[in-house]
Amino acid sequence: MLYDRSSSYDFFSIAKDLEPPGVLTETRSYKWKFSSVDKTCETYNGINVRLRYFVRLVVQRPYATNVSKEVDFAVQLVQPQPEMNTSIKMEVGIEDCLHIEFEYSQSKFNLKDVVVGKVYFLLVRLKIKHMELDIIRREVTGAGAGSNQLGGTTDNETVTKFEIMDGAPVRAECIPVRLYLSGFDLTPTYKNVQNKFSVRYFLNLVLVDEEDRRYFKQQEITLWRKTIG
Repeated sequence: MLYDRSSSYDFFSIAKDLEPPGVLTETRSYKWKFSSVDKTCETYNGINVRLRYFVRLVVQRPYATNVSKEVDFAVQLVQPQPEMNTSIKMEVGIEDCLHIEFEYSQSKFNLKDVVVGKVYFLLVRLKIKHMELDIIRREVTGAGAGSNQLGGTTDNETVTKFEIMDGAPVRAECIPVRLYLSGFDLTPTYKNVQNKFSVRYFLNLVLVDEEDRRYFKQQEITLWRKTIG
């Protein structure tokens, strides 16, 4: 946890001896490898938590401080395509002022996917200035990380704001949505990793009127990794 360095936690560790006790007086190279290592979590650098993999070399000295060197490496995990991937449909509004219907073609996206949808205006009695679609990343650490309840430390980060309409809509107008995810720094959705943290993503549809009042509706989506990179 970045906000509490004392809470560092080793969830995985293996060791290998490269040289028996003795005297090292010259430059020497060693070949080594760790075979069939099952890495269950991805590398992650967040706001309040960092999950890292690294190789640490330690030269132990009996009468002096040990010599230690660490080198980080990244881990990414390819995931299978979800069996079920339903669309998202919802009607929202303000009584006698605004009524819209929005739809996204799916609820689960790989990191190179495209968000495709539409927004249909059933009733418009507000002076709308523009409409945007945001991607929100929510990081939950500590207590509550494994549930939908807000607990521990929660941070929301706006990954991007994408304007999908400029100007006032009229009744029965349909606005298309097409947002490419490949251009943004996204991770898969993480659920209760090592009982320490979760990372969730939301599509946030925002309408702004001429008085800069904001009307929004969030919808959770699932992100998954199809390929390395």
